[in-house]
Amino acid sequence: MAPRGESVNEEMRQRSRLRIMRATVELVDQHGYAGTTLGDIAECAGLARGLLSYYFESKRLLMQAATHRMMHLALSGALAELPDGSDPDARLARAIDAVLGLALDHPRVMRSHLALILDPDVGAFVKDPEQRQLGAILQDLLQAWGAADPAAEHAVLRSALMGGCIGLLLPGASVSLPPIRADLFFRYGLAWELGVPPQPVAPPRWQPPVRTAGVR
Repeated sequence: MAPRGESVNEEMRQRSRLRIMRATVELVDQHGYAGTTLGDIAECAGLARGLLSYYFESKRLLMQAATHRMMHLALSGALAELPDGSDPDARLARAIDAVLGLALDHPRVMRSHLALILDPDVGAFVKDPEQRQLGAILQDLLQAWGAADPAAEHAVLRSALMGGCIGLLLPGASVSLPPIRADLFFRYGLAWELGVPPQPVAPPRWQPPVRTAGVR
């Protein structure tokens, strides 16, 4: 039997990597991050436990990559549903809704992801290949929208989306989706009717907050 070519080997490696990330999201969705072991993930992915360390250095980095992939796929899928030639506002609105929607659809995954990247004792934010794909899409959207510095604005949007997800997921003090979405849409001058509105009419927070006279 002739040896497999490098392109075939690379394709097999990528398939295994994707299976591992899919299994991670599936299991963390069901059992949470602490309740999911690397052995569980390997079994769900149909791979030997030892192979996981070949693809990911740690459970934390695997969790980050798997979440970024989930976000990238959700964002790409949401944008693909728009008609060809949709204007930049419509595309940016759909992107914001797609990311915020993940916090509601996959709360355990998103809580785990945010907790890990915000904890300096377990590591730092890593720009893995999945995150770079996600960032590239958002920067392209912001450039089309008219951002003077798409890279800098992407950092701001990323932080705002993270903050929005935290607001939706904070145990015991969560905020409903409409006011969080309204703040983000107001920042980018997006009409409430774009994207996937959670309710027909924008909440009062759609308007800038009223300041007391004399306060600076």
